[in-house]
Amino acid sequence: MTDVFRGRTALVTGASAGIGAAMARDLARRGAELVLVARRADRLEALAAECRGLGVRAEAAPADLADPAAREALAARFGTIDVLINNAGFGIHAPLAEAAWARTELLLDVNIIALTHLTRLFAPGMAARGFGRILQVASVVGFLPVPLFAAYAASKAYVLSLGVALDAELAPRGVRVSVLCPGGTATEFFAVAQGGAAGERAGPPRMMSAEAVARIGLDGLARGRPVVVAGGMNRAAVFATRFAPRALAARLAYRAMRRR
Repeated sequence: MTDVFRGRTALVTGASAGIGAAMARDLARRGAELVLVARRADRLEALAAECRGLGVRAEAAPADLADPAAREALAARFGTIDVLINNAGFGIHAPLAEAAWARTELLLDVNIIALTHLTRLFAPGMAARGFGRILQVASVVGFLPVPLFAAYAASKAYVLSLGVALDAELAPRGVRVSVLCPGGTATEFFAVAQGGAAGERAGPPRMMSAEAVARIGLDGLARGRPVVVAGGMNRAAVFATRFAPRALAARLAYRAMRRR
């Protein structure tokens, strides 16, 4: 599986922390050359230096992915990308009617529009060359409606549906698309979603590590699996969603989310 990535150029979004940073390190160990994308330039530069220490080329490319021009600039600068890791995204833990619209709009821009646009920018080149790997990072909440995380869960449902459809479209041309669906992961995601500062840790107990999620995601991508659910408990939970009416699932999720 390592050989799938060796010598390939991988662009990782949301690479400054959490799963994105873990993906970058894992790809470097597997021999991939790296383009690291996020807003926080200082973190990207430190991570790029760390990855170069593993013997691969790694370049920091700070960008605000909510800006269409920034996405176009990435494609113009790094045209030949073999592996695209669409990991950038964030959540909002609040009732939709109470969340600031500017924040919700930004969530939709990053989680949906930027991911789709970057895929559209890089997939044609992959298909023309007859090889490509695209990992779309969704979430287990993409399988069901989640009150108090409604926009985030809906955005991940979009990512899940898009990714599976794109894999069917692109596989005949040598490009495989996988959707990674983590559950609770020990990153700064929950702190940011609850209005805290980047760098803080919060969330449910017994979370998976970012390193474990990254490894599972990249292994699934290497194997060409369309959907990769990280962790046995998460796979069981996703399986159970097949049998619960969506309205009942939403009410149960609402009770769980109110306790957080």
